Amino acid sequence: MAVPEVNKMLLEEIESMGFPQARAIRALHYSGNATVEDAINWIIDHENDVDIDEMPLVDADVDLDAPRPFLITKEMKIKAQKLRDEIRNRKQEEEKKSEREREKGRIRAGKELIEAKQIAEENERKKILAWRKAEAEEEKRAREKVLQKLEQDKVNRRIWLGLPQGHSSVKSSNPVAQEKGSSMPIYRVTKSEHLRDCLRSLKQNHKGDDARVRKAYETLLVYVRNVAKNPDEEKYRKIRLSNPLFQERVGSLNGGVEFLELCGFERMGDEYLYLPRDKVDMATLNSAGSLLRSAMTNPFFGVLSRSVM
Repeated sequence: MAVPEVNKMLLEEIESMGFPQARAIRALHYSGNATVEDAINWIIDHENDVDIDEMPLVDADVDLDAPRPFLITKEMKIKAQKLRDEIRNRKQEEEKKSEREREKGRIRAGKELIEAKQIAEENERKKILAWRKAEAEEEKRAREKVLQKLEQDKVNRRIWLGLPQGHSSVKSSNPVAQEKGSSMPIYRVTKSEHLRDCLRSLKQNHKGDDARVRKAYETLLVYVRNVAKNPDEEKYRKIRLSNPLFQERVGSLNGGVEFLELCGFERMGDEYLYLPRDKVDMATLNSAGSLLRSAMTNPFFGVLSRSVM
């Protein structure tokens, strides 16, 4: 295969009009290699061919007749110029269209980038707000724990000192009663305060006999603890008043029997102290045990009067 031979003079004339060599050769070859006008008309008819600028190939032994001379007219030059202008304008229009599409793509990509950045910033802001809220709640819980610990320390310290608990920490639906005809409030005394007063009175009534008082506290703690641990065992809920050991350690001391009665024990004539099963109050027993342990370990228990707050 070889490039077909065309009239060089015609080829030069067509190339002088601004057409590529491959297009000029193809036009001359397929238009009969006769005249410039035929070649120009062929180019106009085939300007949209995809292979218009590809070099044509033919068999090597093809021999073309030499064409007769042809004069290029002014009209042919105008057509050629018009064709070149159309081709150039089309290319420019395609380039502008491509540039507009590229610009649209850049604008779209920019908008997407801005939106993605805004979403990321919003998510980060929400994350920070959630973190701050969680931190504030954690600080609030920590403060509440500290306040509860301080309040509990106050209660424990007053118990250790043998003082009544502060009325501000006692929750009651009616903590203060107004005495008729008086502006002074009357505070209701709790069971725990009665128990504390009883132990305080027992200690104050037997000053100078600390060993006996301590023995009474220890014995009372045994009674209370046995019932708390074994509330269903009747033997722990029944105390014989005539028992010599009981009389020696508790019964003969002013306040000993009263303390057990405050814990729920009831007199059965002059023979027994009995705590019915349905009257076992674990809260009272636990409070009594705590007060007894405080009375045994706190040297200041019962020293201060009940009026000290």
